[in-house]
Amino acid sequence: MRLATTTHLVGHHSAQMSNLARASHVHGASSRNTSISKVTTMKAFVVDKYNKKGILRLAEMPEPKLQDSDVLIEIHAAAVNLLDSKVKTGEFRLLLPYSRPFILGHDVAGTVVRVGPKVRKFKPGDDVYSRPRDGRIGAFAEFIAIDEADVALKPKNLSMEEAASIPLVGLTAWQALFERANLRKGQKVFIQAGSGGVGTFAIQLAKHLGASVATTASAASAELVKGLGADVVVDYRKDDFEKILSGYDVVLNSQDAKTLEKSLDVLKPGGKLVSISGPPDPDFAREKGLNVVLRIVLRLLSRAIRSKARRRGVSFSFLFMWAQGDQLSKITSLIESGAIRPVIDRVFPFEATNEALAYVETGRAKGKVVIKVR
Repeated sequence: MRLATTTHLVGHHSAQMSNLARASHVHGASSRNTSISKVTTMKAFVVDKYNKKGILRLAEMPEPKLQDSDVLIEIHAAAVNLLDSKVKTGEFRLLLPYSRPFILGHDVAGTVVRVGPKVRKFKPGDDVYSRPRDGRIGAFAEFIAIDEADVALKPKNLSMEEAASIPLVGLTAWQALFERANLRKGQKVFIQAGSGGVGTFAIQLAKHLGASVATTASAASAELVKGLGADVVVDYRKDDFEKILSGYDVVLNSQDAKTLEKSLDVLKPGGKLVSISGPPDPDFAREKGLNVVLRIVLRLLSRAIRSKARRRGVSFSFLFMWAQGDQLSKITSLIESGAIRPVIDRVFPFEATNEALAYVETGRAKGKVVIKVR
């Protein structure tokens, strides 16, 4: 089976470990860990300050500290998401506060090299992938420590680069369609931006669940999304989707406020509008335990769309995906069965991480953009 639709390696990848300072073998290490040298520093791309035009700095950073339930992963590949850009610019700093400098990156695939004393699911040598939980991101580096609850074994039929492309978009689609919308066989779902990272995965998941799928894409991407399972493809450059689609059970919105409002016209009474691009709603504020001021602000931001949804007899909810290793394990099973395949646009070398982020920010990527770390 062909797993990646378009994979291009940009540039040449040099060895990443040459400049790492290594101490002697760790004495007294747990018998559950392989005999490795202790890494004191590592290369990583960090955010020094929030800046829309700023770039990430390649720095020598301390080895991640391993907590009791953590696994230390030697990173082989990381994927780039638009979320990385939003975090870099500070757009989410009220919701996701980080102490700078911090390492960016939300998707990772690699090999476990050390485990904490309370880890039960993984052992050194396991090939894994993960979307690290918020507050503990850092995939644009040579090593990362992640709570074992956020980790899953890598699909055996995927390369490290292909595996790294999956966690964030896979979990987003799973949580939006399977958990939030409860999408069922025979229902109709409209998934916006079908050739994007979330879109390419969500189309395949929806078809696996037995739904009929409509999506938006350019004429150049029409064959790609049809090949993934889209039944109806609307050319967003010449057609208005709200004039073509109607009677849908679910809409997965990933675009702007104008598109969000138009999406209400697509739903039938009782339909569900799930947005991954905002605005955050009161339920999200409660789940995150935000303070009273932020709760009021988010209530006001989402009041208009919530009111319009109620008047039309449909529901609106905002989804900010969360790390979940057990769900990722279920996604692993789908990938190994052949039900879902990754779609990768380009692979950049680790040194070109800023170029990879800039490419994602253009909005032209089809599928995912990946960084080959080693």
